[in-house]
Amino acid sequence: MLASVSPPQPSRRAPVRRSLELIQGSLSPTRIARRSPWLAGLHRASDGALVGLGLAMLGLSALTLYWQSNWARSYQELETSQVLEHRLQEATAVLEQHHLGVARTPGLVEPTSSEKLVYLPAPQAEVGQRGLPLLASIQIDRIPPGY
Repeated sequence: MLASVSPPQPSRRAPVRRSLELIQGSLSPTRIARRSPWLAGLHRASDGALVGLGLAMLGLSALTLYWQSNWARSYQELETSQVLEHRLQEATAVLEQHHLGVARTPGLVEPTSSEKLVYLPAPQAEVGQRGLPLLASIQIDRIPPGY
């Protein structure tokens, strides 16, 4: 008994190709530039425009974040000043009420307002009688009344 040995059959698999081999040559810039130079120029111009727009967007985003942080800092300072102003008004009201309650004749003491303020001139100081003679020779400018 002779066993018949059949000759090996060739494999029918397709050759292994790289994943982008089919489109590799069709979209190459040199091939497109040779076939239609205006299309290649348009492609380069659109690439440049996209890169420029991307950089402009990054710059504007950075400026927006910077301006937003400055605005937030200024807003916090505004809120702090409003809180301090409110506390000052409360303290003034409490002191005013205390002095009104302690005064012997409450009818003579009135709440303060800017319309009722009276400005008095600064008292005249006698130069030379007080202090050292050296200090009397120094001319000091007077501060205007009301400051």
